[in-house]
Amino acid sequence: MHASTLLALAASLGSVSAVYKGFNYGSTFTNNAPKVQSDYQYEFGNASTLVGTSGFTSARLYTMIQAGTTNTPIEAIPAAINTKTTLLLGLWASAGQDDFNNELAALSAAIGQYGSAFATLVAGISVGSEDLYRISPTGIENMSGAGAGPDVITSFISQVRSTIANTALSGAPVGHVDTWTAWVNSSNDAVISASDFIGMDAYPYFQTTMANSISNGNATFWDAYDATQGAVNGKPVWITETGWPVSGPTENQAEASISNAQTYWDEAGCAAFGNINTWWYTLQDAAPDTPSPSFGIVGSTLSNQPLYNLTCPTGTNGASDQGSSGSSIALASGTATAVSASGASSAPVATNTQPGLESAPPSASASSTLASESVSASAGSSSAGAASPSSSTPALSGSGSSSGSGSGFGGSGGYTTVRSTSYTTVCPTTLSTYTSNGVVTSAIVTLTETSQVTGETPVPVSGASSSVASAPTSSSNPSLPSCPSNLNGAYEYPHLIVPIDSTQPSTVLGTSYNGTVSSTVSSIFNFDIPASDAGKTCSLTFLLPQASQLDTSSYEISGSGGIQISLLTSPATAGTTYSNAPAAQEIVGSVDNVQPGGAYHISSDNCPAGTRVGFEVKATGSLSLNYFQDYNLPGIGLFVTVC
Repeated sequence: MHASTLLALAASLGSVSAVYKGFNYGSTFTNNAPKVQSDYQYEFGNASTLVGTSGFTSARLYTMIQAGTTNTPIEAIPAAINTKTTLLLGLWASAGQDDFNNELAALSAAIGQYGSAFATLVAGISVGSEDLYRISPTGIENMSGAGAGPDVITSFISQVRSTIANTALSGAPVGHVDTWTAWVNSSNDAVISASDFIGMDAYPYFQTTMANSISNGNATFWDAYDATQGAVNGKPVWITETGWPVSGPTENQAEASISNAQTYWDEAGCAAFGNINTWWYTLQDAAPDTPSPSFGIVGSTLSNQPLYNLTCPTGTNGASDQGSSGSSIALASGTATAVSASGASSAPVATNTQPGLESAPPSASASSTLASESVSASAGSSSAGAASPSSSTPALSGSGSSSGSGSGFGGSGGYTTVRSTSYTTVCPTTLSTYTSNGVVTSAIVTLTETSQVTGETPVPVSGASSSVASAPTSSSNPSLPSCPSNLNGAYEYPHLIVPIDSTQPSTVLGTSYNGTVSSTVSSIFNFDIPASDAGKTCSLTFLLPQASQLDTSSYEISGSGGIQISLLTSPATAGTTYSNAPAAQEIVGSVDNVQPGGAYHISSDNCPAGTRVGFEVKATGSLSLNYFQDYNLPGIGLFVTVC
């Protein structure tokens, strides 16, 4: 830590009686199953007794809404009351005013239901998480998802202040959490002025544009902290997310390993603990599946036994803050690298969710914009702001040709339909196709009568209109009409995208937001076809607009050739690799020459209602294509249109 930082902290802590220490907690597990009160209590209890530490008794939340409900208060609150866990509350702010109204309703209901027992535990209220980053040029370039501008965030902060006025929470500090790069951007000064505290997210592991080996991790983190502190006009800066993964891919010079995670904890963490309000990322993110990268301090079995020694080195503030509880360490057995390849899960996100799973509001309405949460450090986190497409979106002109054969859909393996609207984000998750610095978390919206999701690709909002001309095609079932090759009407969005690489046959590349095909890489797409599609026609459609038509996505294309799409004998899982990928049942269609501006009908058949189906997309010729799957009009990627 820089000397100037230490001096500033010493001065600021003179009259402070306590400094918060804790972890980030999502609202769902990695299989997207909602956490309930007992789950939170078990997590909070293990955090507070984590071997080698003491005082990790605070929890940062991402939403006020219980997963699977519209605006019921999150069950982490009664769990916190029972375990005396303090809370940094969060309200998701990237899904529009209607969904934020549900956040406010849940906040108001919690105050009324739990009163002072709840209010006395609140460390602060964060309005949003990395929303400013996602609409920054870097966030847009990294295809991070929908965000919100400073005017929206300041308005939402004002609405929160009005909601808590004259209540037991009237004295709670209200602020915002974002990447350090957002805070040093003067265009966001209005949010600084409106905030009582500044929440800073920074991950040196993801700062791939600079020397980011573990030997530089500590200095890189405190550089980010100092830069933030220098930009916020004396407002207190809280560390709301940071950590180092125990397993995962190498990002530039940064290697994910248990030993490096311990080094980062010893250096960056132990300097902060007891000095600065800190919420580490994260206690556990491998429940039940292990994401890549994985940041969890404990493994897939939740306990108070860490994967590495958490006793802070002698001489650090963290050491004196730990007291006697850090005297003995019994490390958890097992590894943190295993990725479950078991079948699809019943609920979203963690999905990867990776980490523990941070979740956005389960109340995202069907008309809300996709929101993704991302985190990073150097150029900020990742995520792109999504502008509402105008009605004048240019039409796509079909180019090339497509042909279909076989049934087009088969599908095996049922799935559970749910009648709920849920938003889930996961943080941090790295997309294997991304090369920029940033972590992308996922936002998943489960629409009414859509399946629960296993992967972490955003689930779309149907019903928006666009004008897209489809290319000439032939249906795989000539007796059925093909549905429109656009997103004007009903459609299904892939709930899981998994790239596989023939040059790395046994490597788990993990779930992705991107569709990627090349001479060695193909992508598998899982679709959950709801029971409500029974008796309807489903058409497999591939959209590749002109780049100029895209506001919230982008792509890279080179070479010449097309795509071939096969129906698989079973869906993929987050642990699917080239070696263990499901076999192709039949080729359902192909496009001879994929060109920007194309809208291609691949095949049509009776909808396999109530099932999950998987399709593998391979490149033909010398085509290399990498794109961010996005339903925002005119849409890009593989979809199932329904008619």
